[in-house]
Amino acid sequence: MWEYSDKVREHYKNPKNVGFIENADAIGEAGALACGDKLKIYLKINDKGIIEDAKFQTFGCGSAVASSSILTEMIIGKNIDEVRKITNKDIADALDGLPPEKMHCSVMGHEALEDAFKNYFGDEGNKTQSEDKKIICNCFNVSKEDIIKAIVEKGAKTLDEIKEINYAGGGCARCVPNIKMLLDKYAKKDEKLNPVQFILKINKVLETNVAGELGKDSGGIELVNVEGKDVYVKLTGTCSSCKNATMTLKNFVEAQLREHVDPEINIIEVK
Repeated sequence: MWEYSDKVREHYKNPKNVGFIENADAIGEAGALACGDKLKIYLKINDKGIIEDAKFQTFGCGSAVASSSILTEMIIGKNIDEVRKITNKDIADALDGLPPEKMHCSVMGHEALEDAFKNYFGDEGNKTQSEDKKIICNCFNVSKEDIIKAIVEKGAKTLDEIKEINYAGGGCARCVPNIKMLLDKYAKKDEKLNPVQFILKINKVLETNVAGELGKDSGGIELVNVEGKDVYVKLTGTCSSCKNATMTLKNFVEAQLREHVDPEINIIEVK
């Protein structure tokens, strides 16, 4: 069961600005009834570009209602230029967060708002985005260019690393297949390590990924030797006499080395 903030519950039970504006200056839509969520937003904009009023009509879940309600509250009284900087994450943050599975509800509000501005400005205010500027992750407004930079410039090689850098893929997950395609295309493949590099990488993983965890129980580990894919280690401290030592070596130490160094590594304990 999803956990909702008090703000989500409040805006769901007592939504603000429900309805429509007769002779609205801009109207935008998002979603589809066939998908279970649909939103229509109405804007009244004065000659100075200030949004004087905003109302919405929606068919959807509580998160969709709450997201639409808080969005109208966020934009009333603000200039269009300021409003257009609002992101899906801003909407979710204003509600004190949404479950990842419900981030698409804030996306729907953002898309309806963008559609309203498209209708208001026409082609002049909505020039076609370049391919690199195309938004891949709508939940956190992350572009293709941002994801490529995370891969090429910051060395991200996995989806989890992408999420840590710019949150992409951490919401509704609809963008995950596209992110994985970019990872396959741009992620630098590990080059074959020479024997010295191989040993150094093993030692680094033991020091950074393994030793700290074993140290929590006053244990430790030492690299003794490396022969081909066989890695000889010695457990120290409390780990040396632990009855679960073999399990620790196979299920944890070997697993870490196989994940981060080479999938064919075999761990061998030296007494």
